[in-house]
Amino acid sequence: MNIIEAIENRRSVRAFKSDLIPDDILRKIINAATMSPSYTNTQPWEVAVVRGTVKEKLSHDLYALASFDTPPNPDIPKPLSWPEKLNKRSKEHGEKRFKVMGIERDDKEKKKELRLLNFRFYDAPAVLFIFMDKNLGEWSIMDIGMFAQSLMLAALEYGLGTCPQAVLTDYPHTIKKHLNIPETKKILLGISIGYPDNEALINTYRSTRVEMDKFVKWYG
Repeated sequence: MNIIEAIENRRSVRAFKSDLIPDDILRKIINAATMSPSYTNTQPWEVAVVRGTVKEKLSHDLYALASFDTPPNPDIPKPLSWPEKLNKRSKEHGEKRFKVMGIERDDKEKKKELRLLNFRFYDAPAVLFIFMDKNLGEWSIMDIGMFAQSLMLAALEYGLGTCPQAVLTDYPHTIKKHLNIPETKKILLGISIGYPDNEALINTYRSTRVEMDKFVKWYG
């Protein structure tokens, strides 16, 4: 798979097989992502690889918090609103995904069940939490975004799928407690990773993309 094919084939996987990922494969993927660019080569990313009983215990606690609708308190605040055009895309995306899953617009219970799958890491054998020092700012977040993309593309080389999950940052104190991450760090992203279950209905959904000419202007 060449680079363009990897970019075009990357998608968010929301159902995984139980097969474990060999340590050397995970190391190769993360090591490849270290080649990502960063502001003055600061390389601000830090990664926690979570598997086995630690993953199960963390999943249990996060799932419980979300089940009881515990108010989230992420280290990076979620957007409170979007410009109209972006908000329209977001709503259409949600509606299409619910339709694939056979969930009606007003079925709040089913929608919550679908959301709670996030906190089971979609049954992935591993989840990666990416974090950084609290005193770092927007440029470091941009760097970590590039690192995360590199990591997800590298995973494809080994037949692995990924799902970047902002919702996994809702309860950072619980994550830090389980993983012994100091409070001087910010949890930026969780990425579930594993071998995709291509037979799962949830994995048949494909999100749409805006045509290039609608957001690109050419000069010269």
